Amino acid sequence: MSETTPAFGVLLVNLGTPDSPSASDVKRFLKQFLSDPRVVDLNPLIWKPILNGIILNTRPAKVAKLYQAIWSDEGSPLMVVSQHQREKVASLLQEQLGQAIPVELGMSYGNPSLASGLEKLKQQGVKRIVVLPLYPQYSCSTVAPVFDAIAAEFKGWRDIPETRFNKEYYQDPTYIQALASSVKSHWKQHGQADVLLMSFHGVPVRYVNEGDPYQAQCQATALLLAQALGLKDEQWKLCFQSQFGKEEWLTPYTDKLLESLPEKGVKSVDIMCPAFAADCLETLEEISIGGKESFIESGGERYRFIPCLNDNDPHIELLAKLITEQASQWV
Repeated sequence: MSETTPAFGVLLVNLGTPDSPSASDVKRFLKQFLSDPRVVDLNPLIWKPILNGIILNTRPAKVAKLYQAIWSDEGSPLMVVSQHQREKVASLLQEQLGQAIPVELGMSYGNPSLASGLEKLKQQGVKRIVVLPLYPQYSCSTVAPVFDAIAAEFKGWRDIPETRFNKEYYQDPTYIQALASSVKSHWKQHGQADVLLMSFHGVPVRYVNEGDPYQAQCQATALLLAQALGLKDEQWKLCFQSQFGKEEWLTPYTDKLLESLPEKGVKSVDIMCPAFAADCLETLEEISIGGKESFIESGGERYRFIPCLNDNDPHIELLAKLITEQASQWV
């Protein structure tokens, strides 16, 4: 590579967020998200009338209120964190490699789009790209859509870049250590609860039965983290959140588990979301706010939410490590 051509570029990818917490922007976001056949793979002749006739006419206003509860002056928490991640990863890569490495954001749904992120890298002369979806555990409903969208975008390029795609990092020792450090830091500040709940985003059981490795990878992450923290079997539990629709999803459900624990003598819980690389609606509203209400109303006494890894130093070091491993032949 010449002095003016970057050794490679990086596209950090997350799910996305509405542009604002208004019902119209939430509707636009939900339509794009729920129209992806990787997310909802029902027969479109059945699904599209339900989506356009019922869901998009009733759900956006409700979801907009949830977003309004977590929206900050800076904007969407997911976008604010993602921007910080981008800046810090770029800074650390430059420090480690001694050269400027372009790092851009791309969201599977909403803005900035994956296409815009790739175009920004292209404009900076990038000929080699590391794509890093910020999903530690692979699922056909999260990581696969990123691959699909990037392949579709490259169909319109005359000269496609050499590309490295990081599929998963659910058992990477640096990832497990970053999670463990965040828990230990929380315990040092607040004390340790009776039980640590590890709440992962759910997927339909059918996806797993059809070959999605997501459940097994979540179980591996949870076990490795419990071991890193020295927890006994009764001191931690794995659960799944964010169910949607009438189909059976992975269990135990986080909300049902929280409601059942107090009657079993568990009066205090710490809860974290290891599958999320940045705090968002599903962690800040569903778990931090909604989960607490469920637990306390069921007789629980102390409920503490442990934030996602976000832009803390161990997480940024992990992301830089994953990137440089993929780009090892380029630098």
